[in-house]
Amino acid sequence: QVQLVESGGGLVQPGGSLRLSCAASGRIFSINDMRWYRQAPGKQRELVASVSRGGVINYADSAKGRFTISRDNAKNSVYLQMNSLKPEDTAVYYCNADIKPSRYTLFAYWGQGTQVTVSS
Repeated sequence: QVQLVESGGGLVQPGGSLRLSCAASGRIFSINDMRWYRQAPGKQRELVASVSRGGVINYADSAKGRFTISRDNAKNSVYLQMNSLKPEDTAVYYCNADIKPSRYTLFAYWGQGTQVTVSS
């Protein structure tokens, strides 16, 4: 059984920073792409940032210049450093990863989500 567990959400004032963490555990042969999504109330879930196993990174336009995604392959973890936060960044943030539990299988896994609220 593979699990993704996020941490680091909370309440922050506009202009503040938060660092989200996500750790994968369980039966893991390898991890391909890791991603952060978010879903605001009444809106569709959207991709925020992604990082490949080799370190190729992509950001949504809304995240460019403010958010930084990184990963630690040795720890099966991915992080999202969020700076200059805005009220419109308020959402539940989800970790997502393409994980191979064995050499010949590949599944997409989701974390439970962590709430980020940006408000004064």
